Amino acid sequence: MTNTREGLMSEQRRQFIKQGSVIAAAGLTAGVAPSAWAAGSDAPEKKEVRIGFIPLTDCASVVMASVLKFDEKYGIKIIPTKEASWAGVRDKLVNGELDMAHVLWGLLYGVQMGVGGPKKDMAVLMNLNQNGQAITLSKKLAEEKAVDGASLAKAMAADKREFTFAQTFPTGTHAMWLYYWLATYGINPLKDAKVITVPPPQMVANMRVGNMDGYCVGEPWNHRAIADGIGITAATTQDIWQDHPEKALGTSLDFVQKNPNTCRAVIAAVLEASRWIDASLKNKNQMAETIADKAYVNTSVDVINQRILGRYQNGLGKTWDDPNHMKFYNDGSVNFPYLSDGMWFLTQHKRWGLLKEHPDYLAVAKKVNQVELYRQGAALAKVNVPKDVLRTSKLIDGTAWDGKDPAKYADGFKLRA
Repeated sequence: MTNTREGLMSEQRRQFIKQGSVIAAAGLTAGVAPSAWAAGSDAPEKKEVRIGFIPLTDCASVVMASVLKFDEKYGIKIIPTKEASWAGVRDKLVNGELDMAHVLWGLLYGVQMGVGGPKKDMAVLMNLNQNGQAITLSKKLAEEKAVDGASLAKAMAADKREFTFAQTFPTGTHAMWLYYWLATYGINPLKDAKVITVPPPQMVANMRVGNMDGYCVGEPWNHRAIADGIGITAATTQDIWQDHPEKALGTSLDFVQKNPNTCRAVIAAVLEASRWIDASLKNKNQMAETIADKAYVNTSVDVINQRILGRYQNGLGKTWDDPNHMKFYNDGSVNFPYLSDGMWFLTQHKRWGLLKEHPDYLAVAKKVNQVELYRQGAALAKVNVPKDVLRTSKLIDGTAWDGKDPAKYADGFKLRA
């Protein structure tokens, strides 16, 4: 056992040394320097790591890293901790009650900028998944022929009552997908609708009693609304932005600086779990059976596994196979913390008035996204890393985002605060 452990540590050191020249060449700013292991020990500073999660399908890589014991390979024990709301996750990350969390990108950036919570330096260690969220409209709206963005805009123009939509956290991904989607069809989310915040597991119950006309949330709570006969899927988030960033593995910058070896180990363990999930249909089904348990998502397996396998239905008789369903790995391209992904959330926070002035978009992203640390964790898990820290995407309204002129991009929207 000792020989095996020493062999693993030697391999880790070799990987760190090998990675050092790559990282130095990248010239990126991050919260921890490559010299973090120069003292001679790459052992995790903290062996037990409390990682918060919300009951959503995309908590799966964190849960499976623990359940399948990928964490033990890297000398740590991940303790998944079920949380009730994103606000609770935020507070526990800020005060140190949680070491890390499965968390919304926009939540971390909101805390970093002092909007949507107390101001504190935060860190994105990696992206956990792409795609796989959706916008659900009530069955009542669908019966009134509002089944997508265009027909919803028409219905809202004809009926002057107050329409209510829910998202999961004011600066989070679901709020930004909802706002972007509504605005694409000429609906100003700040003026033409009432937008409320509801924790993901409570979405279906709130729609059932008529508290909202629609919501944006992660799975399985969109498919659950269809299974329960109370909602329909009007759009998937991959319709809005194919291969968009979704949940991050997040922590405070302070935790990163004190525990760089622990962070590298967690990144590597979660990458192994991500690769395992995407490796086969059998693994995806096993994952669905695991996280459906009461300890995690607490729903039926079929509500999770259909959309994990890319089998979609909209609740109105339409079914399709979606090649852009939720992805956890995709040969490592899912997990890289692109600087342009972080910057995009800042542009939307500026667009909707959450930020009053343009920040230094690139400087903030370089500080928050721990690219160097991610590269080191990826080297441990033997995961491919993209060469560029920016990527180009095309969104539902036809605009292209490449991270190169974020202020112009943020100011270029017809509908904004």
